[in-house]
Amino acid sequence: MPANLPPQYHEAEENFRLAKTIPEKVAALEEMLAVMPKHKGTDHLRAKLRTRIAKLSEASEKRLATKRASTVIPREGAAQVAVIGLPNSGKSQLVATITNASPPVADYPFTTHSATPGMMEFEDIKIQLIDTPPLAPQAIDFWLPPLLRRADALLIMVDLTDAPEAQIETIIKQLGDMRIMLGGGAKDDAEYITWHKKALIIGNKLDLENTQNNYTALSNKKNKYGKQLPLIAISAKQGTGLEELKLKLYQLLDVIRVYTKAPGKKPVFTDPVVLPRGSTLEDAAAGVHKDFRRKLKYARLWGSGKHDGIMVKRDHIMQDGDIIELHL
Repeated sequence: MPANLPPQYHEAEENFRLAKTIPEKVAALEEMLAVMPKHKGTDHLRAKLRTRIAKLSEASEKRLATKRASTVIPREGAAQVAVIGLPNSGKSQLVATITNASPPVADYPFTTHSATPGMMEFEDIKIQLIDTPPLAPQAIDFWLPPLLRRADALLIMVDLTDAPEAQIETIIKQLGDMRIMLGGGAKDDAEYITWHKKALIIGNKLDLENTQNNYTALSNKKNKYGKQLPLIAISAKQGTGLEELKLKLYQLLDVIRVYTKAPGKKPVFTDPVVLPRGSTLEDAAAGVHKDFRRKLKYARLWGSGKHDGIMVKRDHIMQDGDIIELHL
């Protein structure tokens, strides 16, 4: 039986031939199905079109899954910190200056289109910073909110030359739309989960005229941001305040460093175990090796114990700078 296809079908078929993306191809195939007459003469063609739509949809899902996977940045170092801000705030300049990363840096907005990780050195540890695209409502990629939720803390960059308080308000609103609030811990609401994040506000471009006055007003204790969040003023371009920034970030993370030694050997001070404040000896042992938590019998401690080399048990609370000798 002849198919007797109408002109609209041939028009949709031509659109399919000219389509350059999978969604365009699928839309054209669906249009061909919609205008095709339903009778025995079109059954085979109808089944063929449905098979093509299914294969294209499957290929699209695979591409999307691959893209999602490529935007998950593994945590490295002592912590993972996302650097966020509005267009042209200086995020990329900062990351390029204090890490080994090379994000694109320019004097015009929207030069960053993807997430770029880099390692920042602070004393004897490294902290991972991630440069992110600017927070513009119409240009936020699907992968950015999950990346920010996974981060241990946020560095919020504002341009001190251009109404910094208004910038912070805009950023906080956009974070709220992503269900991210500034503060410690995670909270499970009856309706949805809210992620509470530690944050440090960085006023950038301190080298430019009148920016000191804007920062003074922003950091005033009467200002709600000066009271609620830690702030620092820097010049990413000139390098002003960067060492203080590293210290403030370390303090914001609220972590401790624990060092190890083998029996009869000197302590190793080059690769500390980094733990949240309040962690126990058991946590420190697991940080050395995952099997040590189970195998640990006791440890000898130098630092926060009453005496050097004192024997401590699993529940002993570790302090920054402690040295442990694990016995399995």
